[in-house]
Amino acid sequence: MHHAKVETLRAPARKRASLSQTGHGWQQAMRESVTDIETLLDLLAFDESARGVFAHVHTGFPLRVPRSYVARMRPGDVNDPLLRQVLPVEAENADVPGFSMDAVGDHASALGDGVLHKYHGRALLVTTGACAVHCRYCFRRHFDYANQHAGARQGDTALAHIAADTSINEVILSGGDPLSLSNARLEALGEALDAIEHVTRIRIHTRTAVVLPERIDAGLVNWVSQRRQQVVIVIHANHAQELDDEVAMRLAALREAGATLLNQAVLLKNVNDDVDTLIELSERLFAVGVMPYYLHMLDRVAGSAHFEVAETRARALVDRVAARLPGYLVPRLARENAGDAAKQVLGHDAGPSGAHTR
Repeated sequence: MHHAKVETLRAPARKRASLSQTGHGWQQAMRESVTDIETLLDLLAFDESARGVFAHVHTGFPLRVPRSYVARMRPGDVNDPLLRQVLPVEAENADVPGFSMDAVGDHASALGDGVLHKYHGRALLVTTGACAVHCRYCFRRHFDYANQHAGARQGDTALAHIAADTSINEVILSGGDPLSLSNARLEALGEALDAIEHVTRIRIHTRTAVVLPERIDAGLVNWVSQRRQQVVIVIHANHAQELDDEVAMRLAALREAGATLLNQAVLLKNVNDDVDTLIELSERLFAVGVMPYYLHMLDRVAGSAHFEVAETRARALVDRVAARLPGYLVPRLARENAGDAAKQVLGHDAGPSGAHTR
């Protein structure tokens, strides 16, 4: 009896990132970010007709976008999904009922000194107001960072609150974007949290890891590997086009350092609100070692109404995604309601009642 030879299939080797040891490259890249519409339109080779539409838009939320993110956009394409997320448009100035300055109830849950305590067992530290990119749908675009962040002076008070509350086992570093902080500042925060025995997880929410992958340098990777706690890094990627090879290599370094990588996307009209785009995002995330976790309904912050997708359409989209992907690649459709004890999960993952909280 002859047996066919079985060949062992191996996944192609992943490239390893060449990580900066100095940690200054990303800071220079942030300083060189595009902050005016004319420069953005120049870099993308827009014609005069497009300039006439966008060049003179004025909103209360300034443009900021790293050049490496601009390089992933399609030149001359006003419908590019990455461009739509960062380009100021006149629709932001519309006063739309139901859209507010504080869409998720941050102000009501603020304890002062940058601590937000919304959910049992978790405390959120607003570590900085700085971010590498100003996404036009940002739910904290109107947040009072001047009086509500755990900066160098307020940090001790914030950490004392966490140390005194033994029910807190997870600390979420947020902002702005916590990866806007220097490695030295992150190290100080990490050491302080290491000393609080009941904190067993540190979670970082970051858009910077996607739009400015240079930020994932050797110092940050070392910071992850040195933590006593489990480290969970939730990246915010909304479209597969954002996840190029450079981002993939940098994320691999974080994963190899011991971080658990999840993604939290926002469902955005004319950016990712179609089945094929959502499937491509999930497939690409998994290919780079990130689990699709949440697909958020838009937080109804003033200035973002033009991004909103109706809930009935959102549910239908996720149901169609679920019909084509294995369950572990289907993100949970969710909404955050101000004052609720947990996020509300919608759609196919919500059970027989149609929706529940977790």
